[in-house]
Amino acid sequence: MTNPSLLLISGSLRRASFNRMLAAEAARHFGAKQVWADLDLPLYNGDVETADGIPQAVEMLAEQIGAADAVVISTPEYNQSLSGVLKNMLDWVSRVETNPWQGKPVAIMSAAAGRAGGARAQYALRLALNPFQPRLLTGPEVMMANPQAEFGDTGRLQDGLYQKLLVQLMGKLRDEVRSARAVQQDG
Repeated sequence: MTNPSLLLISGSLRRASFNRMLAAEAARHFGAKQVWADLDLPLYNGDVETADGIPQAVEMLAEQIGAADAVVISTPEYNQSLSGVLKNMLDWVSRVETNPWQGKPVAIMSAAAGRAGGARAQYALRLALNPFQPRLLTGPEVMMANPQAEFGDTGRLQDGLYQKLLVQLMGKLRDEVRSARAVQQDG
């Protein structure tokens, strides 16, 4: 596969978030050109959309999603669900003219302090993504509990189990990219 591109989305706005570190680690295993999405968007408000249109940052994000060969989303778990930042992004992107998620290979993962490692956030994210009809991978599931113990001082993942899961998940994502490209060429 030549020059695939990967859009990385962290459901946390913190630059040093564990979800950002997890997505970066996944990208290392994917081995492609990487672009980070900026989710520091205004809160969705229909009145703002009517008065001012869709913000430039949202249009740019939709273009990034559409241009990427694949997307990795890493979500924290806030109050047993996905972060408001991710939900807000999905709400805004749903308002653009085209659906950039349609048929897009997407892998999701999570890092959360709880024992389940963000399982509820992942399930909520899967549900929120369904209307967009991406090529959402079903596994292997990467749900990192206690991430502060899993990353070293350099921000690199230390645990062999999570590395193994990321290698498998990114391998499946690369396969989905190949499959999506084949469908586009045949269509």
